[in-house]
Amino acid sequence: MNILCVIPARYASTRLPGKPLADIAGKPMIQRVYERACLARRPQQVLVATDHQLVYDAVRKFGGNVIMTSPDHPTGTDRLAEVAEHYPDVDVIINVQGDEPLIAPEIIDQLAGAFDNDPDLKMATLATVMDEREYNMPSAVKVVTNLAGDALYFSRSLLPYPRVNIGQPVYKHIGIYAYRRDFLLTYAKLPPTPLERTESLEQLRALEHGYRIKVLITDFKSIGVDTPEDLDRVNAYFREHNL
Repeated sequence: MNILCVIPARYASTRLPGKPLADIAGKPMIQRVYERACLARRPQQVLVATDHQLVYDAVRKFGGNVIMTSPDHPTGTDRLAEVAEHYPDVDVIINVQGDEPLIAPEIIDQLAGAFDNDPDLKMATLATVMDEREYNMPSAVKVVTNLAGDALYFSRSLLPYPRVNIGQPVYKHIGIYAYRRDFLLTYAKLPPTPLERTESLEQLRALEHGYRIKVLITDFKSIGVDTPEDLDRVNAYFREHNL
């Protein structure tokens, strides 16, 4: 199976301008993400997809693979689909967010493995047990699944509501996705849906159109960088662990 790992890196960010180039222990964040992704065993190639010349030049400078994409894409999925058009021989595309400098290579391989014995699977993602302090945070997306591990719903609200406490954990969605290439091209062309627009969660578009999303459970705890405070936390982590 031919697997491509793509790291979308949009330069503009409301809360952290120029985020892909933010310094993390002496290297730009996009380099940190790229180097971690390259440690995964399953992808044949890792590629940065950016909309800005400064990011493009930075990736070229550290020797990474990079492609320039349109600055007009409304979503990361649209940017990913543009990349997919250039790689007709790829079977599965794994989307690793460009603000995950501590991404675990093992979960990239875990996502790839979801497609090995499931020829009908078109899309997969990850979840982990959520800390209680995040239960009422809209920025922490929750997911519930059926007994087979397929997503029933994603929400910014608490799911499931614990009216009866039977020890059911709350799962936090980790926004790393894997797609079969052909489905990704179809998905990007689907019209936005009511629940997607209401929750501002793009993955709901797939569910509302009747597609299955496999949710794999992991112990990985994401430390994404969305704000200057997040950047300080990640830099502290790198200093503490001499990375």
